[in-house]
Amino acid sequence: MSSAVAQAPHALLTHLQGGAEAFVALRRDIHQHPELGYQEVRTSDLVAERLTAWGYQVTRGLGGTGLVGQLRRGSGQKRLGLRADMDALPIQEATGLPWASQHAGRMHACGHDGHTAMLLAAAHHIAEHGRFSGTLNLIFQPAEEGLGGAKAMMDDGLFERFPCDAIFAMHNMPGYPQGKLLLREGPLMASSDGLTITLTGKGSHAAVPQHGIDPVVAGSSIVLGLQSIVARNVDPQAMAVITVGAFQAGHAHNVIPGEAVLKLSVRALDRKVRATLLRRIEELVDAQARAFGVGWRMERVTGYPVLVNTRAETEFARRVATELVGAARVEPQTVALSGSEDFAFMLEQVPGSYLLIGNGDGSDDGANGGHGACMVHNPGYDFNDANLPVGAAYWALLVERFLSDAA
Repeated sequence: MSSAVAQAPHALLTHLQGGAEAFVALRRDIHQHPELGYQEVRTSDLVAERLTAWGYQVTRGLGGTGLVGQLRRGSGQKRLGLRADMDALPIQEATGLPWASQHAGRMHACGHDGHTAMLLAAAHHIAEHGRFSGTLNLIFQPAEEGLGGAKAMMDDGLFERFPCDAIFAMHNMPGYPQGKLLLREGPLMASSDGLTITLTGKGSHAAVPQHGIDPVVAGSSIVLGLQSIVARNVDPQAMAVITVGAFQAGHAHNVIPGEAVLKLSVRALDRKVRATLLRRIEELVDAQARAFGVGWRMERVTGYPVLVNTRAETEFARRVATELVGAARVEPQTVALSGSEDFAFMLEQVPGSYLLIGNGDGSDDGANGGHGACMVHNPGYDFNDANLPVGAAYWALLVERFLSDAA
């Protein structure tokens, strides 16, 4: 690689655009063979095979199907981690694309196939042309979609075995121009908790309700009461969501059931707000249940914490983004999102930053078959392949800047 390509970000991007075809094919191959969380055997094999061929030391079996590819150069002591997720979703694809999923009921509806391909493209370029001094850890993670693959890798000793001074990750974002880079210091993604509330009453014939204890009435009061928590217990300027996604009770029109079940999704962008929501939900359910004379129990599925980007690492990531694509293509402090992401677990242990790359806003419908603006977790979604060289160039430049002798 010439020094011009190594030192000039635009030349680096042009260089990677010239070799993008092979990684577009790779991305589409992964897309055709989606694998759900902790089942990413084929994808993990593919990643391990490529990294090994390019000279990375590959360690497998972290978090089940997760792996790390490590590359060391020079005498530098700094250690950098880059992470990509690999799992798909249980959704039936409806894109009609030639590279659509070949497996019924499974598809890459969130772009993890693209995230994996972007990091592989960067890995290939870095192995052949990268100029750095230090240790690079490429983390390919399973089971991001609600199953906590990041934490599973950490529980298997990820950062003890592969220490990192900083860690970064990237996710595509439909609705923004293709290739635009969006960053945010502080909270970017919300926490997520799932609650199942079971109310136990006394069943009876609907014609004689006085002989029963109706959990449906109690549950209805609880559903309405829950909305007062967001409206009256949380600062109006703070983001908080309590959604009752399911209310299940009974089977017949003339029977008062003995049990009702509520399933809640709880989200916040602040750790204290999260704690307030969980505390007030329990207090409200207890009070309402006692008022209606029903028993209750609550099961909590602890989801993902608030994803908080650290200041210095985010500022560094902004500088790299601006250097690569120019200030006009960078949103330095984007809006926070109510979705969740298990990279938050990694950021609780290691400083770093999670950024977004625009997948398309509909203005470029001629490219990517018009799928770029389709929101993730949708049967019509597809990752925008034009982002592969942009994302790869970003990672390659970030590695050189972070692991430079002057850094």
